[in-house]
Amino acid sequence: MPGKIARKVIIMGAAGRDFHNFNVYYRDNPAYEVMAFTAFQIPNIAGRKYPASLAGKLYPKGIPIYPEEQLRDLIKETGAQDVDFAYSDVNFVDVMKKGSLVVACGANFRLLGAEPTMVKSSKPVIAVCAVRTGCGKSQTTRYIASTLKALGKKVVAIRHPMPYGDLEKQICQRFASIEDLKKHDCTIEEMEEYEPHIKEGHIVYAGVDYGVILKEAEKEADVILWDGGNNDLPFYKPDLHIVVADPLRPGHEELYHPGMANIIMADAVVLNKVDSARPQDVKQVEETVRRLNPKCKIIQAESPVAFDKPVDLKGKRVLVVEDGPTLTHGEMGYGAGYIAAKNAGAKEIVDPRPYAVGSIKGVYEKYNHLKLILPAMGYGEQQMKELQETINAIPCDIVLVGTPIDLARLLKLNKPSARVLYSLKERGTALKDMVASVAKVPVGAKR
Repeated sequence: MPGKIARKVIIMGAAGRDFHNFNVYYRDNPAYEVMAFTAFQIPNIAGRKYPASLAGKLYPKGIPIYPEEQLRDLIKETGAQDVDFAYSDVNFVDVMKKGSLVVACGANFRLLGAEPTMVKSSKPVIAVCAVRTGCGKSQTTRYIASTLKALGKKVVAIRHPMPYGDLEKQICQRFASIEDLKKHDCTIEEMEEYEPHIKEGHIVYAGVDYGVILKEAEKEADVILWDGGNNDLPFYKPDLHIVVADPLRPGHEELYHPGMANIIMADAVVLNKVDSARPQDVKQVEETVRRLNPKCKIIQAESPVAFDKPVDLKGKRVLVVEDGPTLTHGEMGYGAGYIAAKNAGAKEIVDPRPYAVGSIKGVYEKYNHLKLILPAMGYGEQQMKELQETINAIPCDIVLVGTPIDLARLLKLNKPSARVLYSLKERGTALKDMVASVAKVPVGAKR
């Protein structure tokens, strides 16, 4: 164990940034003794351990993970001097509420900087981050990956972690086929991020140790594409840092951690969904970005929706299922499925709340801004069963799935379904030109 002079630390996290901060900053660092991780939001992770095989030589027994609700007692029991806040997509008020609790308990409240937690790659890195969950980061990442592929470059996307299973088995995961999703026992949340890339022929890496992951990805990539989850900072030092903002939530770009930091760091900010946002809201977000980061390039983009097959919604009662994280901690009241249903003239969008069961019912109790939309929650097998039961109990003519994956392939639905697809449509070519520059392809070269 670390020596007696080591500073005692607790890391607050949600099974992502917290593990990364430990791996790159605290692991094998005798100046610190990490006493515990606390877990927030992610089911079934509290009570586990960060395994010794990942924790390094200073922690032969691993590091315990506790529910965040126990933080007050943990600070007292462990004598922690520092508490490292290490998760994202949190509004400033909530961050400082947690900070005030830590300070009142006698510890320092810390936010590690971007620079000491970013790993340097031997290959060019393009990072795609966001102001909030649900801005359209994933479709932007796919757009960039397709652009690089058209330029003749081998691109590997490295996705922000979602290690909900056995951490030792998830140290470094490679996804190149749908079969790989089954091989790694992926949850709905993971499949929503990996499957769209796979279907477009892109290799995806994810896991727990992003130093190991980077070394493996570099073996087969000309360009590394960081696909950042939530609105987290990049895990890798970017040569081009792209941040997606959402004019459907104007003002959020300077109210959330670390979304505002991303805006200030960005080389380019993509204002997405300008085709469905109010012009005055687009203008507001653009003005905020210019104030926070006068040097960045501002790019406007649309997020057009389409159905995966011909579908007639006129006169139909429609259940809309949307991406879970976008609706929950992303705080959106609707997504692409709702927009598509309205545009297609649906007679009624059915309220799913009276039919919700188990943890799905609990989601509505916790996120009471949700009304006519069903979030596609699926953090584990039991929750996926409860989602299926909820959908099958709802009286409707058709299920409209606005998630990045085909839920009908994963769940046994007792009614017809159709998917809503969405992509990034850049206004102009500025983003493509910046990507080509990083990839060392002359701007204007044949694509």
